[in-house]
Amino acid sequence: MATINFGGVLEDVVTREEFPMEKAREVLKNETIAIIGYGVQGPGQALNLKDNGFNVIVGQRKNSKTWDKAVADGWVPGQTLFEIEEAAQKGTILQFLLSDAGQIALWPTLKQYLTPGKALYFSHGFGITYKEQTGIIPPADVDVILVAPKGSGTSLRRLFLAGQGLNSSFAVFQDATGRARERVIALGIGVGSGYLFETDFKKEVYSDLTGERGTLMGAIQGIFAAQYETLRKNGHSPSEAFNETVEELTQSLMPLVAENGMDWMYANCSTTAQRGALDWWKKFKEATQPVFEELYASVAAGKEAERSIASNSQADYREKLNEELKELRESEMWQAGSAVRKLRPNN
Repeated sequence: MATINFGGVLEDVVTREEFPMEKAREVLKNETIAIIGYGVQGPGQALNLKDNGFNVIVGQRKNSKTWDKAVADGWVPGQTLFEIEEAAQKGTILQFLLSDAGQIALWPTLKQYLTPGKALYFSHGFGITYKEQTGIIPPADVDVILVAPKGSGTSLRRLFLAGQGLNSSFAVFQDATGRARERVIALGIGVGSGYLFETDFKKEVYSDLTGERGTLMGAIQGIFAAQYETLRKNGHSPSEAFNETVEELTQSLMPLVAENGMDWMYANCSTTAQRGALDWWKKFKEATQPVFEELYASVAAGKEAERSIASNSQADYREKLNEELKELRESEMWQAGSAVRKLRPNN
């Protein structure tokens, strides 16, 4: 492992230089990696592993949209694409990539195929961390490991195809074979990680749930909406309000942050923008810190998990979700966004 200085804190990480793809292939040369579920993370991880030279099969229900998607992606029924039970039986590493609710529903079936020496792989610590609510308790004679790419499966695949990588965390919950650590690192390299940093299942799910509800999705939408509405109430047009709220951030400023950090982005803005940002960022931090503290406490207490399981397990979950997404999609701000995106020069 390489020791890196993260703002004065030393942390061990795994890079491709010290654990190259050739080593990963050697570690997993006798393994059959079964991707169980071909939804959000499944396609990106499966295709990256396949393209990197690993032995990969996909398990998915027949007569489903995801089965058809797998076929369209090049997986061959009866050769590399199977019903879930058959893939689970064939696999020595079972990558359990269904949704959290899907994992709960399938667990009684899947655990039958977790014979001694196999590995059970997650990309989210939810099922194991909240086992009292999920019922997911693996047998003692299998490895239980985790690789969690810090982004969607779509981003993982796009970056891979561009010759880049998406950073991932990794964890070992249970080492029954003595090989769990090398297995999980090899898989992390194989799925296309930029670098790997170590965590545990609980920390992964606590940070993930906080991030999704916070700056990654929930908070950013809330801040967008608040600023957009403030501008509109004060007479600004939808185009002006959206461009100043969303478009400039996503198309101009965030790429600068990604490239060299927030200070570099500030340094490449006007002096007026610099002064205003430096004057106001602490006020926003003070305003939102209590919300984040409340959010983290809710995650740690299991309330967010309970809410997710109760909601996502309902038969009409998809219908209700689509209604909530429709509210966002049809809001003036995102209707303006749709129009703005069509006007981009590359469209």
